[in-house]
Amino acid sequence: MKILFTGGGTGGHVLPIIGVVREVRRIYPGKDLRFFYIGPKDEFGEIFLTHEGIEIKRVLAGKIRRLTDWKSISQNLVDCLIKIPVGICQAFFYIFMLAPDLIFSKGGFGSLPGVVSGWLLRTPIFLHESDVSPGLANRFLSRFVSAIFVSFPKTEWFPPSKMILVGNPIRREILEGSREKAQELFKLTFEKPIILIMGGSQGAQRINDKILEILSELLKNFEIIHQCGEKNFKEVRAEAEVVIEKDFGKYYHPVPFLKEEELREAYCVADLILSRAGSGSIFEIAAAGKPSILIPLPEAAQNHQVKNAYAYAGTGASIVMEEANFTPHFFLEKLKSLFSYPEKLEKMQEKAKEFAKPQSAKIIAGYIVNYLTPRT
Repeated sequence: MKILFTGGGTGGHVLPIIGVVREVRRIYPGKDLRFFYIGPKDEFGEIFLTHEGIEIKRVLAGKIRRLTDWKSISQNLVDCLIKIPVGICQAFFYIFMLAPDLIFSKGGFGSLPGVVSGWLLRTPIFLHESDVSPGLANRFLSRFVSAIFVSFPKTEWFPPSKMILVGNPIRREILEGSREKAQELFKLTFEKPIILIMGGSQGAQRINDKILEILSELLKNFEIIHQCGEKNFKEVRAEAEVVIEKDFGKYYHPVPFLKEEELREAYCVADLILSRAGSGSIFEIAAAGKPSILIPLPEAAQNHQVKNAYAYAGTGASIVMEEANFTPHFFLEKLKSLFSYPEKLEKMQEKAKEFAKPQSAKIIAGYIVNYLTPRT
């Protein structure tokens, strides 16, 4: 059985694919299982995919920018007239030669060549949409697919007849952390509530800057695990060393990036999580059953992070703090207020667990295997 995955080339597309791949391996008994991935060049994603034994085929991919300046217009012309047609031809060749039994698209502009080519070759296609508001690529590609798995109950735009509500696939391994391993890994004291701060790959510096302004005050009340971002780590660590008072350094634990084995330990011990509002982060936080404060990335296409954040916060599991309102001292006072009312945090934990769909990857894997098994 051969399954081809395709997606937009960011962690938000690649990590859910890994969750599905692992679940397919768990439930499919045959030894003829092979996985492929078609998408644009993405060194970050390729590390994860290769580690899972997924064979990668690169193709060109273009996207449509909605800005009206001359640079964006010229880039759109190049992408529409060159990159997208060439990418479709490349994908058509790969799919024809590989002859996959099914294509699973995680969406995004990088999935367009694979989905269009798969449709031309009459290959069954499933699509997954992470966000409340689908991007332009997924809106266009939805007409070529058999089913659309969605993360949120009120996902916009798609026809209800095609949608299957499953949540966003996560790697079940990130829920298997332990306090003992976390203490050893991060050198935690457990003397204060632990705040996990995740800036994400986009806009992390702006969150870092706000945190650094009040870091000394934060550490008087909380212990912090701070994912700063690979590009920002050295700068953040150096500035932190300057602003942190002598006796409070042991409560601050900066890291450039949380690998899977580190992320599961951080989720395990966090008493509250500060994060961007990508669908992947939201569903991981919910599955971990943690209260959260979400800061949507304002530049996100279709304003999807804002919509994701409010859809999740509407359950009572989280608080939304839009970036314009994310001022250092307002955030600090909000944290203090939350931890002054333990019953509020407990209620947020309960609502997070109610919203969570930790079996999403397993459900999607089940659909895939059940669809293909009669054909094998």
